Order: sequence, then structure tokens, then C-alpha cells
Amino acid sequence: MPDPVLLDLFQRLGLAVGIGFLVGVEREWKHRDAPEGSRAAGLRTHAIIGLFGGISGTLLPEVGPLGFSALAIAFAAALIAFKIRESLVDQDISVTGTIAALLVFALGAYAVVGNVTIAAAAGVALAGFLAFKEALHDWVDKLTWKELRSALLILAATAIALPLLPDRTVDPWDAINPRELWLLTILVAAASFAGYVAVRVLGSDVGVLAGAAAGSLVSSTVVTAELGRRVRKDETHATVGASAASLAAAISVGRVFALLAVTATPVLPLAGPALIGAVVTFLAAALVMRWLDREETKAESAQAVQSPLYLSSVAKFALFLGAVIVVGRIVSETFGQAGLLPFAATAGLADVDAVTLAAGSLVRTGLDPSPAANAVLVAVVMNTLAKGGIAFATGGVRYAGLYFAAAGAALAVGAAVWFLATPLLAPMFGP
Repeated sequence: MPDPVLLDLFQRLGLAVGIGFLVGVEREWKHRDAPEGSRAAGLRTHAIIGLFGGISGTLLPEVGPLGFSALAIAFAAALIAFKIRESLVDQDISVTGTIAALLVFALGAYAVVGNVTIAAAAGVALAGFLAFKEALHDWVDKLTWKELRSALLILAATAIALPLLPDRTVDPWDAINPRELWLLTILVAAASFAGYVAVRVLGSDVGVLAGAAAGSLVSSTVVTAELGRRVRKDETHATVGASAASLAAAISVGRVFALLAVTATPVLPLAGPALIGAVVTFLAAALVMRWLDREETKAESAQAVQSPLYLSSVAKFALFLGAVIVVGRIVSETFGQAGLLPFAATAGLADVDAVTLAAGSLVRTGLDPSPAANAVLVAVVMNTLAKGGIAFATGGVRYAGLYFAAAGAALAVGAAVWFLATPLLAPMFGP
């Protein structure tokens, strides 16, 4: 029977060599066309570096921290001296190879004294960063300042602002939890930015439908108005515009479903079937209208969706969402659960996402799921009808009529599913 301690040590040293081997394969492949004797440190060198790190980690109990430090410093000094000589010959000032070799040594040592799963994952990540050099550089070259700013805004809002906010209610109505409110704001902002990134990745040649689909992740109402403007200016046909507006509406309703899944899971079984029915109907209507319109559109693609994350827009949404939650709490406490429906009908004209997030917040603080589901569905209905009015104002009778036909079918199917599903699901959540 092999000694378990000795077997574990062999396995850890094998991982240390494996990390060096993996990085060495990538380094060797990069310089495969270089003549023999002029190649940078490759497969054998990095495998030996990993083994040296593993042996150094094994000696740590014997030589102590000072002895291990001496081994690490000696290796680092020899490596840096070699890299300086190499850079003078190759006229290359890149420091990536040096850092990678040092990290292989460190991971080799950590594989012996630390968590093998973390060591293996870090080794794979290191090899991945090295292998995707060109792809990463190409991505950075195409990155715009607005995109970088938007990504940094999300990271700052999540990593810096969120931990500083109090995780408790701070208002007289016991409705506003700053950390929860900011987290929900980040959620919507991240979804909007993901839609923008999708457009950048897919390109502008995917047509009106793809542009509307991506734009609806930011605002389906804005997409509906923009499509109406294009129809009125004869930049696209009314049928194509209505098809794209129906697709945007489907994604908007689907976004409500996703928000409920994340922020108000108990509400999802009650409102989810009706929302899915509406989404499927909107999608079917979009496909039918696009199929009926066989003529070529005058514009190949929708207007580019701009990066959605601006400090002003994030702040406005946070304030609006906070106001919606406060009003919802006041109405709920003053008029009971029945007061949520008029509130949802009014607020839903402007923003169904805020009503959805507010309903989720109220459920988490004690509201029954059933009235919350009703409020979300009422908000979806009012928001859908409001976009029909916007379609009429911006795109004219034909564009609005086609959209209303799709919206009417979606609302009818959603209502039918709701009437059929609610009696079966409501008992699951109490009387």
C-alpha cells in the first residue's frame, strides 16, 4: 500500500510540472518558426521551472521562509539576467515572458503547499492569456472610450459603491434599502450594456430586426419610437418596422420574466406563464409580418445603439426606482394590496422594469406573490398599449395598426394563459 503522504506529494509535483508544461507548449508554439538555439524559453524550460518551484515548495518545511526566499530570489535573478540578454539580442522590450516564467515558479510552489484546484485553474488561466494575445490586442484596438467608460462604471458601481451603501432601510416607510436598490440598478445597467456589446460583436449588417432586438435591451419604448421615425421618413416599410417593434416588445416582456426570475422568484410561477405566452405571440407576429413583406428595405440596418451607461442615466433610474418603491409601499400600506393595481397601471406607462423590481422588493418584505404578479401583468399591459400610442404618433396609422394587431394577439394569449394557469398555481402560495 503506497504511503498516502508520498503519493500526494508526487501528485502535487506532477501538477507543478504540468503547469510549466502547459505554459511551455504555448511559448514553444509561438516561436516554432525560430531557428534552433535562438528560441526563447520553451516547453522544457518552463516544465523545469515548474518542477523547480514544486521542489522549492517541498523544501519549505526544511529550509524555512528565509531559505525558500533565497531560492526564489536566486531563480528570479537568473531569469531576469537571461531575459535582459535576450531582449538586447532580439530588440524586444516585452516583459510578458518574464512575468509568465516567474508565475510558473510561484504556481509550482503553490501546487505543493496550497490548494491544487486553485493552482491548476491559475495555470490554465495563465496559458489562456498567453495564447490569446492577438485576440486580446485586437479587442482592445477596437474598444472605444465610451465602451471602456461604461464597463468601468459598472465595475465601480459594483466593487466600490455597492459595499459602501448601508444594507438596511433608511426611509420612514421602511421601503428603501440603498444597497438593494443600487444592486437592482446595476442589474438593469449591466443588461443594457450586454445588449450594446451584442450589437458591436454582431456588427451593423444584421438588419432592422437585430438592431431592434439589441436596442430593446436598453429601451423597447425608444426602439418603437425610432422605428416609427424611420417608417415616417420612408427609411423602412411599415410592415418591417412593425415586425421589429413586435420583436422589441417580445424581448421587453422577456426581460420582465428574467427580472422576476432573479429578484422575485415566488412571483414567477404566477406571472411567468402569461409572460411566456405573450413573448411567443409577439415573436410569431414579428416573423409573420417579416415574411409578408418581401420588398427590400431602403436601409440595411437599424440606427446603431449607443452605449447606454451614463452617470446621469444611472442616477435617474436609481431615483425613479426609489420613488416607485416608496410609492408602492405607501399605496400598499394605505390602501392594502388592491392599491397596487392602480399604481402599477400608472407607473407601467413609463417603465415596466421599475414596477417589476418594485414588486419584487415588496414581495421580499412580506407582500403576497399573487397581488405582486397581478401588478406586474397590469404594468406590462399598460406599457404595451403605451408603445402602441407612441407608434401611432411617430409612424402613422399603418405602422401603429400592425403593431396593435400583434399587441392585441399577445395580450389575448397572455390573458388566456393567465386565466387558465392562475387557478392551478395560486393555491401554492396561500389563500
